Amino acid sequence: MINYNNKIFKPVSNTENGETSNETIFRYKQTGNILTAEYEGGKIISGHLIGLVDHDGNIEMRYHQINQQGELMTGMCSSKPELLPNGKIRLHETWEWTSGDQSKGQSIIEEQ
Repeated sequence: MINYNNKIFKPVSNTENGETSNETIFRYKQTGNILTAEYEGGKIISGHLIGLVDHDGNIEMRYHQINQQGELMTGMCSSKPELLPNGKIRLHETWEWTSGDQSKGQSIIEEQ
């Protein structure tokens, strides 16, 4: 199992309906198979996520965040890891808003 504890991630791409950008910083913590993170930056004032990590490092998570418009946004996301040649982790994410327009999107974040 990949351990995400104390790893920092930044987005490298996102679909237009997403709120994360290369200014967003995710700080991951992991205990056993339980993953949590705090994040902020760009359009996001404050965000949190909680998820479960499987034996292959895949993550099923739920997130909530406050954006610069003062809106509480919620969603769910599935992330699949890719190990890069430099040993860092790239996460390929498929997500869906459970608030607002309930649209779907894809993003990629990379370990810093």
